[in-house]
Amino acid sequence: MQFQWLRGGKMWLGLLLTLLFYSNLEGQENSFTINSIRMEILPSSTVHNGWNVTLQCIVDVSTTSHVKPQHLMLFYKDDVMFYNVSSMENTESFLIPQARVYDSGKYKCTVILNNKEKTTPEYEVSVKGVPSPRVMLDKKEVIEGGIVTVNCSVPEEKAPIYFKIEKFELSTKIIKQKREKNSRNQNFVTLEFPIEEQDLVLVFRCQAVIVSGFRMEESETTRSDLVTVRESFSTPKFHIRPMGMITEGDDLHIKCTIQVTHLAQAFPEIIIQKDKVIVAHSRHSDEAVYSVMATVEHNGNYTCKVESSRISKVSSIVVNITELFSKPKLESSSTRLDQGEHLNLWCVIPGAPPANFTIQKGGLTVTQAQNFTKIASEWDSGTYTCTAAIGNVLKESNPVQIAVCEMLSKPRIFRNTRSEVIKGQTIEISCQSINGTLPITYHLLKANENLQSHKEISNGPAVFHDKPTKDVEYRCSADNCHSNAEMTSEVLRVKVIAPVDDVQLSIMLTKEVESGKDIVLQCFVKEGTGPISYSFYRANEGKPFYQITSNDTQVFWHKAKASKEEEGQYYCKASNRANLGRSVPQSNILTIRVFLAPWKKGLIAVVVIGVIIATLVLGARYYFLRKAKAKQMPVEMSRPAAPLLSSNSEKVSSDPSTEANSRYGYDEDVGNHATKPINENKEPLNSNVEYTEVEVSLPEPHQALGTKGTETVYSEIRKAGPDFTENRYSRTEGSLDGT
Repeated sequence: MQFQWLRGGKMWLGLLLTLLFYSNLEGQENSFTINSIRMEILPSSTVHNGWNVTLQCIVDVSTTSHVKPQHLMLFYKDDVMFYNVSSMENTESFLIPQARVYDSGKYKCTVILNNKEKTTPEYEVSVKGVPSPRVMLDKKEVIEGGIVTVNCSVPEEKAPIYFKIEKFELSTKIIKQKREKNSRNQNFVTLEFPIEEQDLVLVFRCQAVIVSGFRMEESETTRSDLVTVRESFSTPKFHIRPMGMITEGDDLHIKCTIQVTHLAQAFPEIIIQKDKVIVAHSRHSDEAVYSVMATVEHNGNYTCKVESSRISKVSSIVVNITELFSKPKLESSSTRLDQGEHLNLWCVIPGAPPANFTIQKGGLTVTQAQNFTKIASEWDSGTYTCTAAIGNVLKESNPVQIAVCEMLSKPRIFRNTRSEVIKGQTIEISCQSINGTLPITYHLLKANENLQSHKEISNGPAVFHDKPTKDVEYRCSADNCHSNAEMTSEVLRVKVIAPVDDVQLSIMLTKEVESGKDIVLQCFVKEGTGPISYSFYRANEGKPFYQITSNDTQVFWHKAKASKEEEGQYYCKASNRANLGRSVPQSNILTIRVFLAPWKKGLIAVVVIGVIIATLVLGARYYFLRKAKAKQMPVEMSRPAAPLLSSNSEKVSSDPSTEANSRYGYDEDVGNHATKPINENKEPLNSNVEYTEVEVSLPEPHQALGTKGTETVYSEIRKAGPDFTENRYSRTEGSLDGT
């Protein structure tokens, strides 16, 4: 949209005057109201590109004043104010001359009166179509490899604009190149198009595309002027000499030429290739030449390529050369020889034409004859060729590889013997042949079985690794290209020390041992190399009670005539020199119980029973002796007392009081010291007199205290003959408290 009359300063000046006018109106008491406001778009809301569009804002105002009030009208596009005017008219217009796509959008207007404001709805304005773009070229004539600059623009529109430019051949109507570019800040683009060698007369077409809202408007396609393309150089041509048949030995000349236009700034590069191999080239001339003495190897397809920047032109030709003689062939009696055998080489040409021969090894001449013979040595190994010459034609044969093999010396097998080999550890075994042609293949044999193989390309030893688990013998064999059988080393014997493993303790026969019998403990190991140190322990004792060193995997501890002291828990330990730095293996714990023999138990029972019987016998004897002694003692009474026993007892048996008195420790002799015979004239006591001792409990003087006294009463019963009257005596001893 072009608003030439609109200036930012004038707009703000109008706003300021309007505000001053409103301030004057505030001092009056007239009343104003905005009844309605609307917008009209003429001729319509959708117009073609280039048409004039008029925006009318119509307002209806009511007032109590006789003079129309002055109001402010504001015009907006997409919520951005682009025009304002102070007016007392009901209608104000804004003209958009020659509307373009960028004028499309949503329009509205706002009226402001006495601090009152009202806005119309938004009205969509759509401008259809895009003006045809303009196409400008920087040149109308160009040479191959040059550049044409194309400028495409739409001056009437505003960015962003999307441009499409096409390059096509006028005669074929084939589009050769198409480029697209979006110009965000300008209404034009400038693009460069390279000119290729096939271009003749070119035309460029341009189209502009503008996105408006959700719609995309495209312009018509505009064509440029014609562009004429001139050759910078011609297609290359071949020139071959000699013409006609070419024979080996002839001088062959292959020339490639071009014509360069006067418009070219520099000569292009000319390249001659044979089977993709560059044989000649030129940078500062209009020709390139390849000259060589013709041989069969020069037969083939030749290509001439001319290049200048992006331009490349190519032509080809086939050259045929007649062979003068065939390529020589070098033959050998054998390509693999043992040292000392004969090496025979000879060079032949099919048809056997006369020629000069030379046999070479690695570029050094060994003979200038057709044949070569010698006794082979290792230094004769290498690559041999032969050449044959007839006139100026020289041909070389294919190479022949000869290998002379030196016999191997007997290999030596060895290892580091500074330390013993412990089971499970890795050892290194080396095998080496001092003499012999490389490469050498070594095989490590373990118990006559092939364990590992190594191929060595140097004179160093082959190193093998193994983990032996028992004593073993190693050998190694070596083999190379020599025809003799492989060489075998001496035997390497390796002693392997097995650490002590899985210690067990057992007892012969049974864990329950009869007293007096032997105890035999066996400490054995599952595996272990001697000497092995064995130690026997009792549980809870830090020191062994028996130690022994043996080469055997088992030892015994013997205890003769076991007793109860040998009962308990036992274990053993075993180790050898392979267990250094490791924990000493310990066996299981064995519990042993010692019990008495049955005959000993019977003997003890007999002894105990005998002791009991003897004790009973002695006790009975003692009892009867005391009883007999008591019968011989006189009976006296310590004081008169009432008879305690009935006088009419016919028979008195053994008095229990006697035993009671005996239990309390009373002695009959002591009791008799205080007694006197009742009747000294009586006849002496005989066996018919019996004594009875009775303890009688008497009340104490202080019976209230709950104490009692005891008296002992002796009764004497004398038995007379049938003619005498029975006399009975009684004796009472004082109580223990003297009463």
